[in-house]
Amino acid sequence: MQVTSSVRQPLVTGGKTYHDVTHDVCRHVEAKPTKLWYMAFLTAVSVFGLGSIAILATLWEGIGMWGLNKTVGWAWDITNFVWWVGIGHAGTLISAVLLLFRQKWRTSINRAAEAMTIFAVICAAMFPVIHMGRPWLGAYWALPLPNTYGSLWVNFNSPLLWDVFAISTYFSVSLVFWYIGLIPDFATIRDRATGLRKIIYGALSMGWDGAAKTWMRYESVSLILAGLATPLVLSVHTIVSFDFATSVIPGWHTTIFPPYFVAGAIFSGFAMVLTLMIITRKVYKLEDYITIGHIELMNIVIIITGSIVGIAYITEFFIAWYSGVEAEQYAFINRATGPYWWAYWSMMTCNVISPQLFWIKKIRTSIVATFALSIVVNIGMWFERFVIIVTSLHRDYLPSSWAMFYPTWADVGVYLFTFGLFFTAFFLFAKFFPVINMAEVKSVLKSSSEKAHK
Repeated sequence: MQVTSSVRQPLVTGGKTYHDVTHDVCRHVEAKPTKLWYMAFLTAVSVFGLGSIAILATLWEGIGMWGLNKTVGWAWDITNFVWWVGIGHAGTLISAVLLLFRQKWRTSINRAAEAMTIFAVICAAMFPVIHMGRPWLGAYWALPLPNTYGSLWVNFNSPLLWDVFAISTYFSVSLVFWYIGLIPDFATIRDRATGLRKIIYGALSMGWDGAAKTWMRYESVSLILAGLATPLVLSVHTIVSFDFATSVIPGWHTTIFPPYFVAGAIFSGFAMVLTLMIITRKVYKLEDYITIGHIELMNIVIIITGSIVGIAYITEFFIAWYSGVEAEQYAFINRATGPYWWAYWSMMTCNVISPQLFWIKKIRTSIVATFALSIVVNIGMWFERFVIIVTSLHRDYLPSSWAMFYPTWADVGVYLFTFGLFFTAFFLFAKFFPVINMAEVKSVLKSSSEKAHK
């Protein structure tokens, strides 16, 4: 008789067999799209299309279409850039870090989290490119290309260039990691398919034969990629924070930004994973694979990272007071009581107060409460980036240059475009790719299923 801990809940419920796992995950890949999927997909494409108007107008007219002015030179564009990069953090954390720590609970959620990372980073990368105004004339100057255009080189001392290296590396490693994990599942679908689908999934599976040596190489590559990706979890948002921390603007030049930004990125990333996984779980009837236990563990990560972010907010105020620098003190007082006070207190409510509700087990294990709070957290994290960027810029040392930022229709439209792009890509992924990693779920089935616990 097998003895297991009564504390640890099964990761797969419903007494599933290996065949059940294959059938449950493959059935929505093999079935025709439902009316609900078409409605969701067409909504995402419509938002994408409407946002495209703002993108085209911005490219045609220039970034004068945005609400930027001489005082507030960064606003919605960089706010959205940092926000989308943060959302992309949870995928690599769930996949790479938890794999290295042998955490079995990652297996049902890592595939969708990795896909979310890819799409979020694509959305994030758009904003610096569009901000160039005419990217077709100058985007290549952001890359350290061979010196064929004269004596002008990129500024290797600039954190904006470090962003190019960090995000391109992060995207490349995440994409390879995601695709490598898909290969065994593509082979499973290939073996069940006929006709054109068999050819397509056969090409995607790259000749996978399921031999012992093939599995050994697959596991070795996964561990190597996880080892490469783990430092990126810390480095990417650290480098994004240097865009601000290396400046001399009050409210920005602070050494707390790197750990604070990383914690905030994981915080927002896990919230977005929860938002997407709760919908996917319901629509595709995957309750036996994405269990309440998975949701509770992710909520615990949100409690921890949300508390770190809350401590960072308090620390910023303390250091501003302790420094004795009047400009620094004014920057933080202005955040809380100035014209943008509503954004600051929205940030505090959403990011510091709302996650503390997860200390209550009933809320932590509630699907409805988790879904609502996951959206609240990401609203709060958007406000955090807005507060850091806009309220630190709109009032500088000279009162004569004080100005307010008001978003235009183009600002809102470009933001909507990224939402349309993200959800269009995610819906296509959820329909045509296996949304749960079958191979990894099967690897934990024997030790972590409901049958093993009986």
